[in-house]
Amino acid sequence: MIRINLLGQTRPKASRRPVDTGAAMPLVFIGAGVLLGALFLFYFYHSWQTQLNQENARIKQLQSQKTELEQIKLQVEAFEKQKQVLQQRVGTIEQLQKDRTGGQELLDEIANTVSRAENLWLTSMTKKGTVVTMQGASASINSVANFITALKRSGYFQKIEIKEAKQDDRNTAIQTFVFTIDAEIAPSGPDASTQAKPASAAGTGAAGAAPAKKG
Repeated sequence: MIRINLLGQTRPKASRRPVDTGAAMPLVFIGAGVLLGALFLFYFYHSWQTQLNQENARIKQLQSQKTELEQIKLQVEAFEKQKQVLQQRVGTIEQLQKDRTGGQELLDEIANTVSRAENLWLTSMTKKGTVVTMQGASASINSVANFITALKRSGYFQKIEIKEAKQDDRNTAIQTFVFTIDAEIAPSGPDASTQAKPASAAGTGAAGAAPAKKG
């Protein structure tokens, strides 16, 4: 369509209205802030989620190690119980062996001591633990005292106690004394130094007696 200007005047051009950018700036900053906040939240969420996964994995590993340690602990406790049982058995065997070998030594020691005592004999002897109870008779109280002294000097006993020593009323024809003695066996057995003293004394006596006999 062709337009003809009949007035002969130039038609004014329409002017454009300027755009107001000042009102849009706050919206831009708000959007940028929201975006940055979302990014920071995502970063912290991802970081905490990673740490949480690591801690969960660590907890599972520790729980697995705890289970293994509990099993090892049960095994150790079982081994300790077996060890105690074996130690008790070994201790019992050692004690039986000691009692078996010590019994002969005990009989020999007491027999030698009684044989050296004058007018004294034993009627019974019992052993309970480390205590030996001896019952016997003698012609005098001095014989009982000498027997106790011989037991002390033997070094085989560490504690000797006389329980009873009295005259036997059942035998009036001959004066007889009955006695009961408790003697505790020393842990180390006979003392070698105590046994060596009589031998050295005997040797000194023999050496001293020889010149007298020679003269």
